[in-house]
Amino acid sequence: MKSDASRSNSLPPRDAHERGLHRTMTLGGQYALRNHTIKHLQDLKGKTVLTETMPFTVREAVAAEEAGIDTLKVKFDPANPASALELRQAAPNTFMTFCIGLTKIATAAEAVRAGYVAMEAGADGIMCQWGPEFIRAVSDAGIPVEAHAGLVPRLSTWTGGLRAVGKTIDEALWVFQQIKSFEEAGAWAVEVEVVPAELLAQISRRTRLVTSSIGAGSGGDIQFMFAEDILGNHAPPFPRHTKQYRNLYKMEQAIQAERVEGFREYIDDVKNGRFPGPEHTVKAPQGLIDQFLAAVDNG
Repeated sequence: MKSDASRSNSLPPRDAHERGLHRTMTLGGQYALRNHTIKHLQDLKGKTVLTETMPFTVREAVAAEEAGIDTLKVKFDPANPASALELRQAAPNTFMTFCIGLTKIATAAEAVRAGYVAMEAGADGIMCQWGPEFIRAVSDAGIPVEAHAGLVPRLSTWTGGLRAVGKTIDEALWVFQQIKSFEEAGAWAVEVEVVPAELLAQISRRTRLVTSSIGAGSGGDIQFMFAEDILGNHAPPFPRHTKQYRNLYKMEQAIQAERVEGFREYIDDVKNGRFPGPEHTVKAPQGLIDQFLAAVDNG
Protein backbone atom coordinates (compact mmCIF):
# COMPACT_ATOMS: atom_id res chain seq x y z
CA MET A 1 0.00 0.00 0.00
CA LYS A 2 1.39 3.43 -0.92
CA SER A 3 2.09 5.96 1.81
CA ASP A 4 0.27 9.31 1.85
CA ALA A 5 3.47 10.94 0.61
CA SER A 6 3.69 8.52 -2.32
CA ARG A 7 0.05 9.07 -3.24
CA SER A 8 0.40 12.87 -3.05
CA ASN A 9 3.43 12.77 -5.31
CA SER A 10 1.61 10.69 -7.94
CA LEU A 11 -1.48 12.86 -8.35
CA PRO A 12 -2.76 13.37 -11.89
CA PRO A 13 -1.63 16.74 -13.34
CA ARG A 14 -5.12 18.26 -13.05
CA ASP A 15 -5.46 17.33 -9.37
CA ALA A 16 -1.97 18.65 -8.65
CA HIS A 17 -2.80 21.92 -10.42
CA GLU A 18 -6.07 22.31 -8.53
CA ARG A 19 -4.18 21.94 -5.27
CA GLY A 20 -1.66 24.58 -6.36
CA LEU A 21 1.16 22.05 -6.55
CA HIS A 22 3.97 21.94 -9.08
CA ARG A 23 5.35 18.70 -10.50
CA THR A 24 9.12 18.60 -10.13
CA MET A 25 12.09 16.34 -9.57
CA THR A 26 14.50 16.91 -6.71
CA LEU A 27 18.24 17.10 -7.21
CA GLY A 28 18.24 13.72 -5.48
CA GLY A 29 16.25 12.27 -8.40
CA GLN A 30 12.86 11.98 -6.67
CA TYR A 31 9.61 12.95 -8.37
CA ALA A 32 7.74 15.38 -6.18
CA LEU A 33 4.84 17.79 -5.90
CA ARG A 34 5.67 21.07 -4.20
CA ASN A 35 3.76 24.23 -3.40
CA HIS A 36 6.80 26.24 -4.54
CA THR A 37 10.02 25.80 -6.47
CA ILE A 38 13.06 28.09 -6.35
CA LYS A 39 11.83 29.88 -9.47
CA HIS A 40 8.37 30.48 -8.00
CA LEU A 41 9.89 31.94 -4.84
CA GLN A 42 12.21 34.15 -6.86
CA ASP A 43 9.33 35.34 -9.05
CA LEU A 44 7.34 36.27 -5.92
CA LYS A 45 10.14 38.48 -4.56
CA GLY A 46 8.85 41.96 -3.82
CA LYS A 47 5.26 41.00 -4.69
CA THR A 48 4.08 39.32 -1.51
CA VAL A 49 5.32 38.19 1.90
CA LEU A 50 5.42 34.43 2.41
CA THR A 51 5.41 32.51 5.69
CA GLU A 52 8.07 30.15 7.00
CA THR A 53 8.62 28.10 10.11
CA MET A 54 10.93 25.44 11.50
CA PRO A 55 9.12 22.40 12.92
CA PHE A 56 10.94 20.12 15.33
CA THR A 57 8.46 17.25 15.42
CA VAL A 58 6.49 15.25 12.86
CA ARG A 59 3.23 16.57 14.29
CA GLU A 60 4.41 20.15 13.90
CA ALA A 61 5.43 19.49 10.29
CA VAL A 62 2.08 17.90 9.48
CA ALA A 63 0.21 20.80 11.08
CA ALA A 64 2.32 23.41 9.28
CA GLU A 65 1.60 21.87 5.89
CA GLU A 66 -2.09 21.45 6.64
CA ALA A 67 -2.32 25.08 7.76
CA GLY A 68 -0.68 26.28 4.54
CA ILE A 69 2.74 27.54 5.67
CA ASP A 70 4.64 28.43 2.50
CA THR A 71 8.14 27.14 3.31
CA LEU A 72 9.74 25.04 6.01
CA LYS A 73 13.23 24.80 7.42
CA VAL A 74 14.41 21.73 9.30
CA LYS A 75 17.65 20.93 11.07
CA PHE A 76 19.83 18.48 9.19
CA ASP A 77 22.84 16.42 10.23
CA PRO A 78 24.56 14.79 7.22
CA ALA A 79 25.78 11.98 9.49
CA ASN A 80 22.27 11.26 10.75
CA PRO A 81 19.64 12.31 8.20
CA ALA A 82 16.79 10.26 9.68
CA SER A 83 15.17 13.07 11.65
CA ALA A 84 15.05 15.46 8.69
CA LEU A 85 13.80 12.65 6.45
CA GLU A 86 10.87 12.04 8.82
CA LEU A 87 9.91 15.72 8.64
CA ARG A 88 10.26 15.67 4.85
CA GLN A 89 7.85 12.74 4.67
CA ALA A 90 5.47 14.45 7.11
CA ALA A 91 5.16 17.52 4.87
CA PRO A 92 5.73 16.12 1.36
CA ASN A 93 4.24 19.05 -0.57
CA THR A 94 5.88 22.01 1.19
CA PHE A 95 9.10 23.62 -0.01
CA MET A 96 11.66 22.53 2.57
CA THR A 97 15.17 23.78 3.28
CA PHE A 98 17.57 21.55 5.22
CA CYS A 99 19.74 23.58 7.60
CA ILE A 100 23.27 22.20 7.96
CA GLY A 101 25.05 23.08 11.20
CA LEU A 102 28.10 25.30 11.01
CA THR A 103 30.45 22.74 12.52
CA LYS A 104 29.22 19.75 10.51
CA ILE A 105 31.62 20.44 7.66
CA ALA A 106 35.20 21.73 7.47
CA THR A 107 36.03 22.03 3.77
CA ALA A 108 34.35 23.11 0.55
CA ALA A 109 34.33 19.49 -0.61
CA GLU A 110 32.58 18.43 2.60
CA ALA A 111 30.05 21.21 2.09
CA VAL A 112 29.21 19.88 -1.36
CA ARG A 113 28.96 16.32 -0.08
CA ALA A 114 26.69 17.41 2.82
CA GLY A 115 24.55 19.32 0.35
CA TYR A 116 24.16 16.27 -1.87
CA VAL A 117 23.23 14.12 1.14
CA ALA A 118 20.54 16.66 2.02
CA MET A 119 19.20 16.71 -1.54
CA GLU A 120 19.16 12.91 -1.66
CA ALA A 121 17.01 13.00 1.49
CA GLY A 122 14.45 15.20 -0.27
CA ALA A 123 15.56 18.76 0.47
CA ASP A 124 14.56 21.50 -1.94
CA GLY A 125 17.64 23.45 -0.91
CA ILE A 126 20.04 23.85 1.97
CA MET A 127 20.80 26.65 4.41
CA CYS A 128 24.17 27.33 5.96
CA GLN A 129 26.16 29.76 8.06
CA TRP A 130 29.22 29.37 5.86
CA GLY A 131 31.23 32.04 4.11
CA PRO A 132 31.23 32.83 0.38
CA GLU A 133 33.90 30.24 -0.45
CA PHE A 134 31.82 27.28 0.67
CA ILE A 135 28.62 28.83 -0.71
CA ARG A 136 30.25 29.20 -4.12
CA ALA A 137 31.35 25.56 -4.12
CA VAL A 138 27.88 24.33 -3.21
CA SER A 139 26.16 26.63 -5.69
CA ASP A 140 28.54 25.58 -8.48
CA ALA A 141 27.53 21.98 -7.75
CA GLY A 142 23.91 22.89 -8.56
CA ILE A 143 22.67 22.87 -4.98
CA PRO A 144 20.29 25.73 -4.05
CA VAL A 145 21.86 27.40 -1.02
CA GLU A 146 20.52 29.97 1.42
CA ALA A 147 22.99 32.03 3.46
CA HIS A 148 22.64 33.66 6.90
CA ALA A 149 23.37 37.31 7.70
CA GLY A 150 22.90 39.81 10.52
CA LEU A 151 22.86 38.15 13.91
CA VAL A 152 24.22 34.65 13.42
CA PRO A 153 23.92 33.21 16.94
CA ARG A 154 26.81 30.75 16.63
CA LEU A 155 29.05 33.57 15.43
CA SER A 156 27.68 36.20 17.79
CA THR A 157 30.98 36.63 19.64
CA TRP A 158 32.13 38.66 16.61
CA THR A 159 29.17 41.03 16.83
CA GLY A 160 29.04 41.49 20.59
CA GLY A 161 26.82 38.63 21.66
CA LEU A 162 23.13 37.93 21.18
CA ARG A 163 22.10 41.44 20.25
CA ALA A 164 20.70 43.33 17.26
CA VAL A 165 23.16 43.93 14.44
CA GLY A 166 23.12 46.88 12.02
CA LYS A 167 22.24 49.76 14.34
CA THR A 168 25.36 51.73 13.36
CA ILE A 169 26.35 52.80 9.86
CA ASP A 170 29.41 50.54 9.94
CA GLU A 171 27.33 47.51 10.93
CA ALA A 172 24.58 48.35 8.45
CA LEU A 173 27.07 48.53 5.59
CA TRP A 174 28.74 45.32 6.79
CA VAL A 175 25.40 43.46 6.73
CA PHE A 176 24.69 44.75 3.21
CA GLN A 177 28.17 43.89 1.95
CA GLN A 178 27.91 40.44 3.50
CA ILE A 179 24.62 39.81 1.70
CA LYS A 180 26.06 41.04 -1.59
CA SER A 181 29.02 38.67 -1.15
CA PHE A 182 26.59 35.77 -0.72
CA GLU A 183 24.75 36.91 -3.84
CA GLU A 184 27.98 37.00 -5.83
CA ALA A 185 28.89 33.53 -4.51
CA GLY A 186 25.71 32.07 -5.99
CA ALA A 187 23.25 31.91 -3.07
CA TRP A 188 19.58 32.20 -4.02
CA ALA A 189 18.31 33.38 -0.62
CA VAL A 190 19.50 34.75 2.71
CA GLU A 191 18.07 34.57 6.21
CA VAL A 192 18.49 37.95 7.89
CA GLU A 193 18.28 37.87 11.67
CA VAL A 194 17.64 40.70 14.15
CA VAL A 195 18.57 43.76 12.16
CA PRO A 196 16.54 47.01 12.10
CA ALA A 197 13.33 46.54 10.15
CA GLU A 198 13.91 49.58 7.98
CA LEU A 199 17.40 48.35 7.11
CA LEU A 200 16.20 44.98 5.86
CA ALA A 201 13.47 46.66 3.81
CA GLN A 202 16.08 48.74 2.00
CA ILE A 203 18.57 45.89 1.60
CA SER A 204 15.89 43.55 0.26
CA ARG A 205 15.20 46.03 -2.56
CA ARG A 206 18.89 46.07 -3.42
CA THR A 207 19.60 42.35 -3.69
CA ARG A 208 18.26 39.67 -6.00
CA LEU A 209 18.34 37.24 -3.07
CA VAL A 210 15.04 36.17 -1.54
CA THR A 211 15.24 37.53 2.00
CA SER A 212 13.87 35.61 4.97
CA SER A 213 13.29 37.83 8.00
CA ILE A 214 13.57 36.57 11.55
CA GLY A 215 13.35 39.41 14.03
CA ALA A 216 14.07 41.86 11.19
CA GLY A 217 10.63 43.27 10.52
CA SER A 218 8.26 42.89 7.60
CA GLY A 219 10.53 44.21 4.86
CA GLY A 220 11.76 40.79 3.77
CA ASP A 221 10.25 38.45 1.21
CA ILE A 222 9.56 35.70 3.75
CA GLN A 223 8.56 36.01 7.41
CA PHE A 224 10.23 33.30 9.49
CA MET A 225 9.54 32.17 13.06
CA PHE A 226 10.28 28.91 14.85
CA ALA A 227 7.32 26.60 15.39
CA GLU A 228 8.10 26.40 19.09
CA ASP A 229 7.63 30.19 19.34
CA ILE A 230 4.45 30.29 17.27
CA LEU A 231 2.93 27.50 19.34
CA GLY A 232 4.24 28.66 22.72
CA ASN A 233 6.05 25.42 23.48
CA HIS A 234 8.18 26.94 26.23
CA ALA A 235 7.77 29.05 29.35
CA PRO A 236 8.57 32.78 29.28
CA PRO A 237 10.66 34.83 28.82
CA PHE A 238 10.14 34.83 25.07
CA PRO A 239 12.47 36.31 22.45
CA ARG A 240 11.39 39.87 21.69
CA HIS A 241 10.87 39.18 18.00
CA THR A 242 8.42 36.32 18.57
CA LYS A 243 4.67 36.12 19.08
CA GLN A 244 2.94 33.20 20.76
CA TYR A 245 -0.28 32.21 18.98
CA ARG A 246 -0.92 29.28 21.32
CA ASN A 247 0.22 28.29 24.81
CA LEU A 248 1.10 24.64 24.37
CA TYR A 249 3.54 24.88 27.28
CA LYS A 250 0.66 25.60 29.68
CA MET A 251 -1.39 22.84 28.09
CA GLU A 252 1.52 20.41 28.34
CA GLN A 253 2.03 21.34 32.02
CA ALA A 254 -1.64 20.62 32.65
CA ILE A 255 -1.36 17.32 30.76
CA GLN A 256 1.75 16.42 32.79
CA ALA A 257 -0.12 17.15 36.02
CA GLU A 258 -2.88 14.85 34.79
CA ARG A 259 -0.29 12.14 34.13
CA VAL A 260 1.05 12.43 37.68
CA GLU A 261 -2.44 12.32 39.19
CA GLY A 262 -3.36 9.34 37.05
CA PHE A 263 -0.36 7.39 38.31
CA ARG A 264 -1.11 8.39 41.92
CA GLU A 265 -4.71 7.24 41.67
CA TYR A 266 -3.57 3.98 40.12
CA ILE A 267 -1.12 3.38 42.99
CA ASP A 268 -3.82 4.18 45.55
CA ASP A 269 -6.32 1.82 43.93
CA VAL A 270 -3.82 -1.04 43.82
CA LYS A 271 -2.73 -0.57 47.44
CA ASN A 272 -6.32 -0.38 48.66
CA GLY A 273 -7.62 -3.30 46.63
CA ARG A 274 -9.83 -1.25 44.28
CA PHE A 275 -7.93 -2.34 41.19
CA PRO A 276 -8.26 -4.71 39.57
CA GLY A 277 -11.99 -5.16 40.13
CA PRO A 278 -14.31 -7.85 38.79
CA GLU A 279 -14.83 -5.89 35.60
CA HIS A 280 -11.09 -5.95 34.86
CA THR A 281 -10.53 -9.69 35.25
CA VAL A 282 -11.45 -12.97 33.57
CA LYS A 283 -13.61 -15.23 35.73
CA ALA A 284 -12.71 -18.91 35.76
CA PRO A 285 -15.45 -21.25 34.52
CA GLN A 286 -17.34 -23.05 37.27
CA GLY A 287 -15.45 -26.09 38.57
CA LEU A 288 -12.15 -25.18 36.85
CA ILE A 289 -10.29 -24.24 40.03
CA ASP A 290 -11.47 -27.39 41.88
CA GLN A 291 -10.22 -29.48 38.98
CA PHE A 292 -6.95 -27.56 38.91
CA LEU A 293 -6.34 -28.00 42.66
CA ALA A 294 -7.16 -31.68 42.51
CA ALA A 295 -4.74 -32.17 39.64
CA VAL A 296 -1.94 -30.13 41.23
CA ASP A 297 -2.25 -31.12 44.86
CA ASN A 298 -3.10 -34.79 44.36
CA GLY A 299 -1.04 -35.46 41.22
